[in-house]
Amino acid sequence: MTTARRTDAAGDASAAAELPSAPSHRAFGRRATAPPGTGPHGRGGPDSRQPPGAAAATDRLRGWITTIVITAIAGVTRFVTLGNPTDAGTPVFDEKHYAPQAWQMIGGGWIEDNPGYELVVHPPLAKQLMALGQWMFGYDGFGWRFASAVAGTVLVLLIIRIARRMTGSTLLGAVAGLLATADGVLTVSSRTALLDIFLTVFMVAAFACLLCDRQQVLDRLSLVAVEGRIHDSAFGPRLGFRWWRFGAGVLLGLSCAAKWGGLYYVAFFGLLCVMSDVAARRRFGVRRPWVGTLVRDTPAALASLVLVPLLTYLGSWWAWFASEVGVDRHAVGWKVGAGGDFSFVPDALRSLWYYSAHVLEFHEHLTNSAGNRHPWESKPWTWPMSLRPLLYYFADGDKVDGCGADKCVSAMMIVGTPALWWLSLPVAAWAVWRIITRHDWRYTWILVGYAAGYLPWFLNLDRQMYFFYSVGLAPFLILAITLVLGEILGVRNPRPTPHGAGPPGRDGNPRALAGAHPRAYRPGERRRLGLIIVCGYVALVIANYVWLWPILTGRVISDAHWQMELWLPSWR
Repeated sequence: MTTARRTDAAGDASAAAELPSAPSHRAFGRRATAPPGTGPHGRGGPDSRQPPGAAAATDRLRGWITTIVITAIAGVTRFVTLGNPTDAGTPVFDEKHYAPQAWQMIGGGWIEDNPGYELVVHPPLAKQLMALGQWMFGYDGFGWRFASAVAGTVLVLLIIRIARRMTGSTLLGAVAGLLATADGVLTVSSRTALLDIFLTVFMVAAFACLLCDRQQVLDRLSLVAVEGRIHDSAFGPRLGFRWWRFGAGVLLGLSCAAKWGGLYYVAFFGLLCVMSDVAARRRFGVRRPWVGTLVRDTPAALASLVLVPLLTYLGSWWAWFASEVGVDRHAVGWKVGAGGDFSFVPDALRSLWYYSAHVLEFHEHLTNSAGNRHPWESKPWTWPMSLRPLLYYFADGDKVDGCGADKCVSAMMIVGTPALWWLSLPVAAWAVWRIITRHDWRYTWILVGYAAGYLPWFLNLDRQMYFFYSVGLAPFLILAITLVLGEILGVRNPRPTPHGAGPPGRDGNPRALAGAHPRAYRPGERRRLGLIIVCGYVALVIANYVWLWPILTGRVISDAHWQMELWLPSWR
């Protein structure tokens, strides 16, 4: 097998020490590898092929040092001048809803009220996290944005560790971290008191847990194969309790407790987990992998990825359940009859159901046809390339000075770094191609995560929508770009292949190279060229980010500079 065909990353054993520690192969005493011939095509065990740039076990310390350093850099971009801008000391854009509600929680039993709207339209968890920041630092821009900045910094750490696991390369993990740091969408979302950054960090953490669960499944099946028990049952072995999958369920419940959009990730990730189990059983030659997954894995998967998120979500309403004055807390007997077919359900749960139905009704009527229009609204087909960003804050004229020009501007806009977001469509096309031609599971996982945050918005195009709903797309776009950069980078030390095993000029075939065209790349040259391209691209993204920095953070600039920041007519 030539190096050009070792890119499907079928085995990620080299990244065993990832996110945040090695999977539970420790319970089995060692990482087992299936004997030759146990793979689905008789080509050896699951660890016989490595992704490009696979990291050795000795790379673990360097991996964590790299992670901490880049996360610290990301933290600086999230926290510096975090308290600005404000609207004369008050929140900006939709912060005007969430920051006051979070402040109210501190002295109101950790539950909010909203008498103007007669209900609160999102679950409480994200606002409770904001309230912690305000409790520590007070009711100002830094206080109500502190929790968002922490979440945004943690998100960069997660992206680094996920990329390192998926590629087996600390270098590519660092690349992903730098790209995440330099993304305008993630930066602005981390610097504003809105809900989507909390949903995203919990969702990405759940994705990371499912990656670890995938490795745990491979480890356990590998051990059974080594012991010669893989064919004891046509369904394959039972895999025991899967803590990583359970943890993913808890995190998905927390994402729903931050914002209801987490429900889509529950559905997509649940399906992804089941399909991954089928693929794992097929890979080890289980005779009936589909039925085996249905019998052995699916019931526990439903418990971990449906029941656990539901219980976690309900638990996030603890303050509302404990309250006597929460919105619709005692709807049963007042707005809802005490009898009926569901009278056996506790009144508190029935009241929450009524409250949730009321919230759903609010969102269903938040449509363009009902007159809910906003000048910065955008539809989902504009999101992948950030064609219609969103202006959070703008001040000019007498309100702003200090830029050294006759007219100064202070603006904060959530916009994707063009060097990243403008590649979304070609990268998606490449991912589909790799899935079709190389069955690369990594791109499949990334596309599922991207689709979970994108496709559901097409179900009701009449709904009022904004670009900040696309925050959940950014981590998967960055991971996909990182995989593409990994393919450009190539492997560090490609394996030599037997004479004649590959076409002349292939990397890793020195004998063929001896008689190849004089311009054919040698392995070392191929790596150096790839490194130059990758470094050049990362530098381009960072430079693009630095240019956008003033409008990502609300810095005071001249009106001429502001006009130069607006690259497209749709940005105005």
